[in-house]
Amino acid sequence: MDRAEKKQCVTSLTDVFKTTSVVVVAHYSGLTVAQMQALRKQMRAAGGTVQVAKNRLVKIALQGTEVAPISELMRGPTLIAYSNDPVAAPKAAVAFAKNHEKLVILGGAMGATALDVDAVRSLATLPSLDELRAKLAGLIQAPAARLARLTTAPAAKLARVFAAYAGKGAA
Repeated sequence: MDRAEKKQCVTSLTDVFKTTSVVVVAHYSGLTVAQMQALRKQMRAAGGTVQVAKNRLVKIALQGTEVAPISELMRGPTLIAYSNDPVAAPKAAVAFAKNHEKLVILGGAMGATALDVDAVRSLATLPSLDELRAKLAGLIQAPAARLARLTTAPAAKLARVFAAYAGKGAA
């Protein structure tokens, strides 16, 4: 890598760290190329991105950003996974790490908050933003559905009473 490529890499990483909501750092030593491609594919499907960069360049890019505390994790063969959805990258990374023990999650950051391994795992158990929106829409619609059932219930009961009297009269 020449100096211009390094500057371009640092600026792109700085943009990533300033714009994404969550970053996960993990060791990938021992993963095959096929496994790394599977990780990238799984992360892309979840809405995240996996990137491998030189630790020195990542540390330079981290300076002056909110996620600067994760620079301590950048030792050895590390990768960063990031996404705009706060739970997409942790969920995909933890799911991949369950099946492949060579991917070791070191920690991460969410906004200005540094996350340890347990915090990343607990973040992965949260529902995604789309799931939360669906639950909220269901909760908002539930009272209207109950109200509609309540307004039709007296008429249905009255119809059953008339049917019962009509059955007595015919018998």
